[in-house]
Amino acid sequence: MEYDVIIIGCGVTGAATAYMLSRYQLKVAVLEAENDVAVGTSKANSAIIHAGYDPVPGTLMARLNVEGNRMVGEIADKLNVPFSRCGSFVVAFSEAEVEHLHRLYDRGIQNGVPEMYLLNREETLKEEPNLSDQVCGALYAKTAAVVSPWELTLAMAEVAVKNGVELFLDTRVEAIQKENDLFKVTAANGKNYQSRYIINAAGVDSDVVHEMIGEKEFTVNPTKGEYYLLDKSEGNRVRHVIFQCPNELGKGVLVGPTVHGNLIVGPNAEPGTGRDDRATTGKAMDFVRAAALRSVPSISFRENIRNFAGVRANTEFDEFLIGESKSVKGFLNLAGIKSPGLTASPAIGKYACELLNEMGLSLIEKENYDETREVVRVRYLDAEKKNALIQKSPLYGRVICRCETITEGEIVDALHEVIPARSIAGVKRRCNAGMGRCQGGFCSPRVAAIIARELGIDETDVLEDRTGSYVLTGKMKEGLENV
Repeated sequence: MEYDVIIIGCGVTGAATAYMLSRYQLKVAVLEAENDVAVGTSKANSAIIHAGYDPVPGTLMARLNVEGNRMVGEIADKLNVPFSRCGSFVVAFSEAEVEHLHRLYDRGIQNGVPEMYLLNREETLKEEPNLSDQVCGALYAKTAAVVSPWELTLAMAEVAVKNGVELFLDTRVEAIQKENDLFKVTAANGKNYQSRYIINAAGVDSDVVHEMIGEKEFTVNPTKGEYYLLDKSEGNRVRHVIFQCPNELGKGVLVGPTVHGNLIVGPNAEPGTGRDDRATTGKAMDFVRAAALRSVPSISFRENIRNFAGVRANTEFDEFLIGESKSVKGFLNLAGIKSPGLTASPAIGKYACELLNEMGLSLIEKENYDETREVVRVRYLDAEKKNALIQKSPLYGRVICRCETITEGEIVDALHEVIPARSIAGVKRRCNAGMGRCQGGFCSPRVAAIIARELGIDETDVLEDRTGSYVLTGKMKEGLENV
């Protein structure tokens, strides 16, 4: 299996790069260690599309942040991805922090961020009356937005696959060699792949992947961030994403709406955690809660429906590490993609294409490129369109997830997409079944039964999420008879 380019990793950065490369007459493969796309950091983050006032002017991060902000909006509209340009506030609680807002504003102007405004106390509270009365002012960035990060990743990966990119799931890279200008990649499943170029988009494992063939150039310091996800009853608590003034650990604890109508609160920052440490702790959640209440004192944490954690690929450098390896020609690192990595992802993909071209890869655009993507979301249709859809298939009239009003037809669609779901969580990420107040407490057994039916497998083989995460062991009645 020989390719022009192999991309290692199919989080949002790898998916965006595959999406951009799929426009050209190339043979491209994506090797993903997990059984689905967006299983790592790309599914567990703040889902914020940052405006771009935070990165240091003149850096790659600053340029790609602002460009990515514009591109994500265009891609979300084109590929039917939930997206809302709600804007963001950075709030100040002292005159010293008000001065910091002025510095952020000036930085944003240098970075080319449009539509930023400095608000005084009265203007801030008029826009967001639920903020603390201790607020002294805010920086309002109108172009900030929220998106569904896993759906953005999936949409770009789907278009890439539709246009010829080959996606290999459950394909964890174990070794990389280079002979006669060809890379040989060996996966844990025993399969081998060859390519002229390699793109390292392995996220928190990007340093490990690079050192499989190259000299040490950077070290990923995994940093865990923990969150609350609150019910839709809290979804209107604020209309904009509310940040506190950033510090050395990041952009701080935010409070913001989600594209699905919930309220998200978090994260903290715990450097030095494990690469796969996604556990939440009482101590961390107490910290997040206290910090959030400083911004919005009226948040009702009794409406919490889920806690989760994500791991960021921080390095010793306060910059994206994008460029050809210093020790291995033809090996392109897309590493250290921390915040605003989600925002910058399509711009990173575009930049990766430019770098590959400079490295010698010929980019010839395809004549026939299919960038269409249709998604049925029954709950948003009017009565006439719903009835027409149900006439076409009665499955769209059978509600499985009552919290989110997701039908059996949408679940079946998720199991037969270009990149089909293969687990309960995979269905959840594609159509929102199980995202509501009960978090799948009622619908998960029915979703599991539909998965088994549609995939032709036994229900004991249905996964919760990752490979090996089985839900059932057998029928209770049969088990009791053998006791």
